[in-house]
Amino acid sequence: MNAGKNKTYLRALAGEAVTPPPVWLMRQAGRYLPEYRELRSGVKNFLDFCYTPDLAVEVTLQPLRRYGFDAAILFSDILVIPDALGQKVAFREGEGPVLTPIRSADDLKGLGMDRLHDHLAPVYETVSRLASSIPETTALIGFAGAPWTVATYMVEGRGSKDHAAARTWAFDGDGFADLITLLTDATAEYLIRQADHGAEALQLFDTWAGVLSPSQFGRWVIEPTAEIVARIKAAHPDIPVVGFPRGAGVMYETFVRETGVDGVSIDNSVPPSWAARVLQPMCTVQGNLDNMSVIAGGPAMEAEVRGILAALSGGPFIFNLGHGILPETPPENVARLVDIVRGA
Repeated sequence: MNAGKNKTYLRALAGEAVTPPPVWLMRQAGRYLPEYRELRSGVKNFLDFCYTPDLAVEVTLQPLRRYGFDAAILFSDILVIPDALGQKVAFREGEGPVLTPIRSADDLKGLGMDRLHDHLAPVYETVSRLASSIPETTALIGFAGAPWTVATYMVEGRGSKDHAAARTWAFDGDGFADLITLLTDATAEYLIRQADHGAEALQLFDTWAGVLSPSQFGRWVIEPTAEIVARIKAAHPDIPVVGFPRGAGVMYETFVRETGVDGVSIDNSVPPSWAARVLQPMCTVQGNLDNMSVIAGGPAMEAEVRGILAALSGGPFIFNLGHGILPETPPENVARLVDIVRGA
């Protein structure tokens, strides 16, 4: 980890208790920033935006200029994987992502990995350019959606509150395991290629992990994540991997023990004191400020930030949110958050 000696984010992921802890925020680039909205207004198709390196690099750098975060995360989207596999993916204004649903083994026949890397080449170019343009003390994070979460969008055809079609098919099993295997293979290759191009750490976002029963959580969250981590480590032994099984509750402990992740990002329902006692002895903890508190700002936010710092700063820790920054967030509240973390 010599290359990361001056990067507090990488030091924390290597197991060091850094003071003050490194800070970055999920969705730190995005709609809450006026400079992002201005750039985004000129491009109709969101996927085109993600696949245009000039734009993706600029958007990734915007929050670094404002706040000096300790890590930059590639600007992209978790649905570039199904798009690259051949599923029709669109982003509609006011609706979000819309996909042609995959509901059976027969539907899987139209998907394949033959064009994966060619399709995602613009993303790899973005990673390469970021690796040479971010500040030398800033770490570069690559990411992907975890197989279960990506599968929910592929099966439902859009975002869902209960993920009924995906959960039912997962219990039924006929073909669903093949979908997860395909996503596991594609995600591992995608993340390895990001590391090849300069990503210094990798994060897996499993946003909908918390909807699964314990047995299904083991099958569709832990097993694919463990496989992806093992493949990344085989190709890049020194690249740390962070998992984020949002909503996992007490299953966070099992997730850490059985996947081999170097760090775990926790949602805001997890008591920081529990995470310090149970999770920090096993890996670096990242989190977990309620994103609504950053909209509120003021003394309430400050108290929440200081409480998390008090609970988790004694061990390897990265300050972050329990989920992404919301579009309504005042940028000045983010600036104040960073100041508090850094002792101002």
